[in-house]
Amino acid sequence: MSTTPGGADERVRDADENVRREAVLALARRLSDEFARGAAKTDEAAAFPAAHVQRLRETGLLGLLVPTAHGGLGLGLHDMTRVGRILGAGCASTAMIWAMHCQQVATLVRHGGEELRSRVLPRIAAGDCLLASITTEAGKGGHLLSALAALDTDENGLLLERDAPVVTAGLEADAYLVTMRTGPDSPANDVSLAFVPREDAEVAFRSGWETLGMRGTASVGLTLRARLTEEHLVGGPAGFPAVAVRTLIPVGHLAWCAVWLGVAQGALRHVVGLLRDPKVRRERGRSDLASHQLARVRLRLDAAGAFLGACLTEYEELDALDSAGPGRHSDVAFQLHINGLKVEVSEAAFGAVDDLVQIAGLRYGYTRSPGTPLERAFRDLRAARLMYSNDRLLVANGQLALLDREVGLLSVDGTSGSGHAALFSTADGKA
Repeated sequence: MSTTPGGADERVRDADENVRREAVLALARRLSDEFARGAAKTDEAAAFPAAHVQRLRETGLLGLLVPTAHGGLGLGLHDMTRVGRILGAGCASTAMIWAMHCQQVATLVRHGGEELRSRVLPRIAAGDCLLASITTEAGKGGHLLSALAALDTDENGLLLERDAPVVTAGLEADAYLVTMRTGPDSPANDVSLAFVPREDAEVAFRSGWETLGMRGTASVGLTLRARLTEEHLVGGPAGFPAVAVRTLIPVGHLAWCAVWLGVAQGALRHVVGLLRDPKVRRERGRSDLASHQLARVRLRLDAAGAFLGACLTEYEELDALDSAGPGRHSDVAFQLHINGLKVEVSEAAFGAVDDLVQIAGLRYGYTRSPGTPLERAFRDLRAARLMYSNDRLLVANGQLALLDREVGLLSVDGTSGSGHAALFSTADGKA
């Protein structure tokens, strides 16, 4: 897939959807191989992978979810998860930056006002706008559906002032989606989502990012100050809860899980190659235990992948219902599934790599090795359970499970059979 400086090749962008899809997947595989060669350096330096992100910009992958009418590739969430898995196998930090960008793009596409979309989406498609998310806040942690800092209003419009302790790609982003209390007198659960262009904001560095894994995401702390208008409020004033339930939460979980699964899949690929190497086979001999362990890893990842696919199908079916009337994204069973997906894949991916370290042993698994980078995958995936804590999600799901008397289990076609509405106040902001 050739590119122009302004994003995706016009011949690909204007082609049939299946042609676009195959071109994008082929591109993602090439980029993943390219990113893999720089992943160790990114990790060692804890440096933002600028060259990798530049490639995402110039190839048009930042515009994967942008409609073709706005110059994007016009593909969907199935394509996002496939590309996320491919990129995750190459460089976890780069893939997560891209996944979180896609989460914000989907939010803008679905909930931004017409004027905002017509102004911003072509920039994203052209590779000129990398999006970052600001939802965490000192004093509330990751409680997504609440905010402490408030928008203020004067004769010049809206004033946003925000401390942000963790912002993925914070200093490198071109715009931010920021949660704020709707006004100084608003309660904490009266939340608006503001689009903040970097060029219109004062952005100051607050704290660094020196971590065990995901070291290249450059998830620094920032302070942000900007003047805005009501046009910048995605979903309108106090509209964030609906935006979060319909798009930001489920798309985020789908995107993150795709990346984590890709990291683990790449690690498994390395170990399979290692165990097939004639030299290694002579050194280690035949081991039924290793075969047993390898089968367990493969089973765990296949199951996690099936869960991801089923949740994606269920989400898209709910979207189809949403187009015909009131949405059902607050369905109890769906909330249980989309929360459970994040918990299960984050644990399965990390557990699989932990097992792969055991299979590969001290020499090939525990030791840093460019040929079998298991220790980096192990460190990167340890972050997965902490990105919106699994403990919080499990508490929410335990409360929601009591409401789902029909026990609408997820089936292979993504259906559940439960029609109850979730009580969000019991889910502490994430269910």
